[in-house]
Amino acid sequence: MRVVRILLVVLAVVALAPYAIAPFYRAGHPVSTLMAWRSLRGAPMHREWIDLAAMSPYLPRSVVAAEDAHFCKHHGIDWGALREAIDDAQEDGTPFRGASTITQQVAKNLFLWQGRDFVRKVLEFPLALWIDFVLPKARILEIYLNIAEFGPQGQFGVEAGSAYAFGKSAADLSPREAALLASILPNPVKRSARIPGPGVRRLAVTYVTRARASSLSTCWRENR
Repeated sequence: MRVVRILLVVLAVVALAPYAIAPFYRAGHPVSTLMAWRSLRGAPMHREWIDLAAMSPYLPRSVVAAEDAHFCKHHGIDWGALREAIDDAQEDGTPFRGASTITQQVAKNLFLWQGRDFVRKVLEFPLALWIDFVLPKARILEIYLNIAEFGPQGQFGVEAGSAYAFGKSAADLSPREAALLASILPNPVKRSARIPGPGVRRLAVTYVTRARASSLSTCWRENR
């Protein structure tokens, strides 16, 4: 029984640790669990942090358009998109997928593991709500843009992804280049901004239009 109690305590500490750590991510340059794992294995991993304010303004707008159109409106989980994804899965019999917000992806990338298993989703939901509560929207997006995978050879973050795809800083991306980088999410291994295929080019046209028509400044003021 003592061993069981010790195991339960250890599991509780592991489960609650992200909630204690998340508020401290208002500052600093956090890394994802995948980045840490690749480094431990000696696999290629390259990331250069770039502040949100230094990025091309079209980049965060394009990524929000691509990954989470309601990012400024929800509180970590887009319940409407989630219901639609569940309904679609029930109708066509395919496994439930999609509807993950940028905040959910930050929760997963910072504290959890890759994959689509049910246990991870159960842990991810309340953690995303907590991250949205303790961190400003601008900071959540800044973290995401610096830890998401943006290249096929261990490029993490938009600065490394931009250097790989276009040979320039994320600060200097044109609207089209920013949209191309957003279009390779969530699979930069199969999709390329460097040599974009027809599908990526079509998505980029859509995201260019949305990015030009949007502004995130109101979102930052209302969600500090």
